[in-house]
Amino acid sequence: MFFPMARSRRAGLTLLCAAGIILTTGGSLSAQVVVDDIADPAAAKNGEAKNGEAKKGDANGIPEIGEVPDGTPEELLAFIDKLHKTNFKPTSRQQAEAFLGKVAKTSVTVADKILDQTGPKDEARARASRMKLQSLTLLARLGDRDAEATLSDFAESLVSGGDAELAAEAAQIVLVSDAQKILKNQDLAGAESVVSRINALLEKDPDDGAIAQFAMQFAGALEHMPEGSEAAGKAYAAFGGAFVKSSNPQIKAMGEGMAGMLRRLGLIGNEMEIRGTNLDGQAFDQKTLDGKVVLVDFWATWCGPCIAEMPNVLAAYEKYHDKGFEVVGISLDTDRDALEAFLKEKEIPWTILFEQPEGQGWQHPLAAYYGITGIPTVILVGRDGKVVSMDVRGEKLGEELAKIFKDAK
Repeated sequence: MFFPMARSRRAGLTLLCAAGIILTTGGSLSAQVVVDDIADPAAAKNGEAKNGEAKKGDANGIPEIGEVPDGTPEELLAFIDKLHKTNFKPTSRQQAEAFLGKVAKTSVTVADKILDQTGPKDEARARASRMKLQSLTLLARLGDRDAEATLSDFAESLVSGGDAELAAEAAQIVLVSDAQKILKNQDLAGAESVVSRINALLEKDPDDGAIAQFAMQFAGALEHMPEGSEAAGKAYAAFGGAFVKSSNPQIKAMGEGMAGMLRRLGLIGNEMEIRGTNLDGQAFDQKTLDGKVVLVDFWATWCGPCIAEMPNVLAAYEKYHDKGFEVVGISLDTDRDALEAFLKEKEIPWTILFEQPEGQGWQHPLAAYYGITGIPTVILVGRDGKVVSMDVRGEKLGEELAKIFKDAK
């Protein structure tokens, strides 16, 4: 079977790898580890053991596990080792997750029986603690709210334990739990502490991809919280500094991206650099915007929300262009022909900057410079060249422009 009970030092970070889902929604684990191995449904009914030994299944085709026996720690560990070797081939994601959940709950029960019988220095106790920690982690990722609460408390109890490796795993789980609470409660009070703890892990091992990904996800989530820009800025500054020390080129690139994000967060009230290449191949001259109000629009023809926003931008352009309003579109398209066809069809009247991407796709230099991670991103620049707002989608654009041009004739 495919229950992830390997004695991995990454148990805590198994949870972190899905941080983008878990942190923002508390969502459930995709049982990809099992689904990848789903067999022919006709051959997998009720599970099929090695050597043709069939396992009896319940009404949903999930193998029966049976009652957890009483016994010594060694006997209980033998029972669970046999269970973890079950050769069950699920026929659907739901069946896979149901089986994983059943095995995990049984593993927690077995672990508790062993913990009741053993002392702090017993080897069986360490194995049982790790088994419970990993099983609760899996159950939490499968959406079991009771397990999620128990996991946090149990991990906390292991942080100061004698097993340094297990304590490190537990500390990482506690860290994720604390991050989840911040985002779930939309409360920034503990953000600085979580950022500091994540950064300590990064400083200890700047090449750790799982921690780096978690750091990126958490910082990005902070930015989208109400009043979260300051906390996100501190996170980007801390994590970016750690990332650039990495010998992993992907993590180092993430550090450069965070520098851009930090640069973007500092735009309000400051000047914005607008550079790139016009569709005619000529370098764009920002001086042509002097004294004008400018909407900088990062967009692409394949972006549905970007296209949905265009009529609103066009209406504002038609209303205020003669009064000194300009739009500069930064296209993140990869297909120049498709872009030009779209602009011709829609009769878009404003300047579009475009760079043919090399390799990685839609990384326009200006988008990279300002750490643009999602589109549409629209930034409003005042007549003095300083950024007025970074939140002017929909009705907000008209409201801001009405205030700026209220005295214009």
